[in-house]
Amino acid sequence: MDQTRSRQYHAQADEMIPAILLRLVFALVLAVLALVTVAKLSGRPLEATPAQTEIVRERAIFLEADAGGAVRVLDNKGSVLADLDPDQGGFIAGVERVIARERMKRAVGHGGPVLLQLREGHRLSILDPETGWTAELMGFGADNVRSFARLLDQP
Repeated sequence: MDQTRSRQYHAQADEMIPAILLRLVFALVLAVLALVTVAKLSGRPLEATPAQTEIVRERAIFLEADAGGAVRVLDNKGSVLADLDPDQGGFIAGVERVIARERMKRAVGHGGPVLLQLREGHRLSILDPETGWTAELMGFGADNVRSFARLLDQP
């Protein structure tokens, strides 16, 4: 009987996390929380944001996506720039869903255009003027940047 209890005790002891490790993890979490709080309260500017360079070209576009991933892109005159099925327009439809969610959070209508901007240094970004939401498209891969670049290049 003593051997059975001894085995159970050792099995439980092997599964436990050492108390010093738990204390160190807790101290790390508190240190990170303190650093973030100090940075936020001091008004420290963001450092990892791309520089706002001059806009070389800009185009207002309207995005209409469905739940399946298909998307239609219109210019400011209502002409169709692209009518993409879910295989072709998945990324553009995903961006449209993010913009729709941001507009819903801020109780802004869904009808306004977004601005597709080409900046110096060949940086392509998208801006929703109604919410202020913006995204640098270079971080999403070359294929996804090309899908928006085609919209900017169309007459």
